[in-house]
Order: sequence, then structure tokens, then C-alpha cells
Amino acid sequence: MKRTAERGPARISPARHALRSVGRALGAAGANAWRLLSQVVALLWGRIRPVFAVVGPAGRLVLLGAIGAAIVSVVFGWVEFTYLATTLLAALLVAVPFIVGRATYKVDLQLNPHRVVAGERALGQMTVTNTGERALLAARMELPVGSGLAEFVIPGLAAGAEHDELFAVPTQRRAVIVAGPAISVRGDQLGLMRRTVRWTEAVELFVHPVTTRIASSAAGLMRDLEGEITKKITSDDISFHALRAYEPGDPLRNVHWRTSARTGQLMVRQFEETRRTQLTIVHTSETAYYATDDEFELAVSVTASLALQVIRDGTGLSVVTEKLGLRTATPVALLDDTSRIEAVSGLFPSLREFARAATRRLPPPSVVMMIAGSLMDLTEFRAAQTLFGKDATTLAFRIEPGAQSRLSTVSGLTVITIGDLADLPKLLRRVHR
Repeated sequence: MKRTAERGPARISPARHALRSVGRALGAAGANAWRLLSQVVALLWGRIRPVFAVVGPAGRLVLLGAIGAAIVSVVFGWVEFTYLATTLLAALLVAVPFIVGRATYKVDLQLNPHRVVAGERALGQMTVTNTGERALLAARMELPVGSGLAEFVIPGLAAGAEHDELFAVPTQRRAVIVAGPAISVRGDQLGLMRRTVRWTEAVELFVHPVTTRIASSAAGLMRDLEGEITKKITSDDISFHALRAYEPGDPLRNVHWRTSARTGQLMVRQFEETRRTQLTIVHTSETAYYATDDEFELAVSVTASLALQVIRDGTGLSVVTEKLGLRTATPVALLDDTSRIEAVSGLFPSLREFARAATRRLPPPSVVMMIAGSLMDLTEFRAAQTLFGKDATTLAFRIEPGAQSRLSTVSGLTVITIGDLADLPKLLRRVHR
């Protein structure tokens, strides 16, 4: 019988082991060298970057043109391109003195007022003061205002002198308009070199949506001191329902002793559960539900009008959109947040999914108001209504500018069509009745 010889672990020859050690050493050395080279490049770029930062877009084109002309001159020996490269580089050198110098400005940026309603006038003022001991030459200031850019020419200022510039802020539409920061610009007239200095922080102007006043009695809400009575039976509340036989574990304070003495059996009180009114406004900003931008803005105005009245009534309130849960502590906080509402696209597949995700952690509502545009299908309103149970009163607001404002009921759902913001109070009075 042949026996198979047992083999021990394979041994690596000294030469192969040495080669592997050398390979690992070279790999580590290469990694260290690459890391060192990256650090050196980053350090050099940190030093050089401020120099290139002052070269404007036109200056970069001129520099690239000079480099290209120099390469053509060297490769082909064309003297004309040598002159061209020299001229372009000379233009850059001539622009350098225009960015040299230090300004001693103090810039104060103010908006008056900080909050306006869409369409109202808002003004801004920029005050530039020379805080140095020497006179300053004329300079140029740039001030971003929203999506625009305002430019001001600041005249030469003596030591301690100041200069005021007034500007109007466009407030035709609801938005949060950011003014600033104010920056001074030094550079040549061709824009080859440009050096900027930031002097202020940005200032926000809140352009609130247009709202309408809703009478407290017309809000269609359940306003009470003790809460809304529900059909749920509990052993501890304030709205008496009936008596039942005592069961072990029932609190003795609920025993009705007079009835117990008459029947010879312990009887305890039952109560109907009451809860404070909690109103939830579900405002969808999905573009697929709105036909026009004006329709979207009218929907925001309806939401703001409803929420403002609820806050004034002191009722619990939650307002949700796809990207933002609005603050409801004060009317000002609410209006500031409504200025930030923006249209979204494709975040949720349906109104029901959005409402489910947005209200998952909110208190159970007693009143739900859903607000969407004219392209919202009524079946989506009905599907979202089923999330809140039978005890909740649900109102669907369908925004359609120019349409006849009306109130209708579809499969038990109250649908309010808003064609004009001014019609909102009277429609809510009809809901209340």
C-alpha cells in the first residue's frame, strides 16, 4: 500500500521574501511621497490663490491669450505673436496699480421696514463712512439685492465723512429677499483686475403673502374651554356619560355612592372623552397640482389667512408643507415662514403619502384643512381624508383663481373652491352654519 507523504507548510525562499519586503517599502515610500507632494501643492496653491483671485474673467482671457501667443511665437517663430503676447501682458501689468490700496470704510446696511406685505414699498439705505485719518478716492460698491445687483459710485471721502445711498427693494411677490453683503470693488475700467472687500453681512427682508381677515365666529372651528366631546368612553374625564358596575381596579373616586346605596351594588361613573381642539393645515407645494404661479401664491395666501385666525383664537395648530413645518407660536413667526414656502416637484407620489409623512408625529387633529391647486383630483383629497379618522372634521380647499367661489360636498368631504381671497371669510361662515 502506497502512503501519501504529508507536506508541511511551504517555505518562502529568502530571495522572494527580500523582494516582497522591498516592494512593500517602495509602496509605502510612494504613498508618503504622494502625500508630501499633495501637501506641497496645497500649500503653494494657498499662497498663489489670492494672487489669481484678483484676476477678473476678462483678465483670465487676456492671460490665456498671452500664453497662447507666446507658445505660437516660440514654436513657429512668428514675431507678430511675440508682439501680441507682450501687449497682452503689458495690459495686465498696467491694471495692477488699480487694485493697490487699502480702504478704511465703515458700511451700515439697513432695510426699512424689515417686513412688508407683497406689493408694499420697501427701501434700503447704505451708509458709507471713512473711519481713517486720510481722505479716500472714489470707489465702487456692489450690493446684491435678491437676484439683482445694485452698483453705487462712492465719491471721494474726507476723514470722518460719510455718504448715504438709498435704494428700492422689489416686493411685488412673496419672498425672502436677501440684501448684501456690501462689497467694495477696486479695479481697472476694462475689468482685467478686480479686488473686492466685504464690509457687511447679508440682511433679510420678509415679503409676506397677502392675507384676509377672518371673523372668529366664521372660522368654522370648534372653539371651547373644556374641549371637544368625542364618542370614546373613558373612566376619567369631565363629560358624564353613564353608570356601570364596579370592576376591580376602578378608582374609588368615581364610585357613585348614592346609586350604589340604592341598588346595593357599587356603581362607577363613565365619561365621554374630551380633547382640546387641534387643527392641522396640510399645504401641498407640489407643482403638479397648480396650473400657474398666481394659483400657487393664492394658495399660500389662503393658508396664511387661515393659520393667522387660528393663532389669534388660541387653538392648537400645526401647518406642514413638503419641505417646511411652519412655526405657529406667533403671527409674525408664521408669516415669516410662509415667505419661505417654495414650489417642489416629485417629493411624494401623492397627497396621501405627503400627509401621512408630514403628520405622523403631530397630535391627532380634530380639524384638518388640506390646500391644493386646481389640478388636484378630488379622489386624492378623499384618499388623504381617510388618514385622520371619522372623528376629525376635514375641509378640502381647491384654489382656482378667477373661478366662482363655492362650497360643495363630495362623498362626505367638504370641498371649498376659492377663486378670490376675499371670498374666503363668507365661505367659512357657510361651513360654520
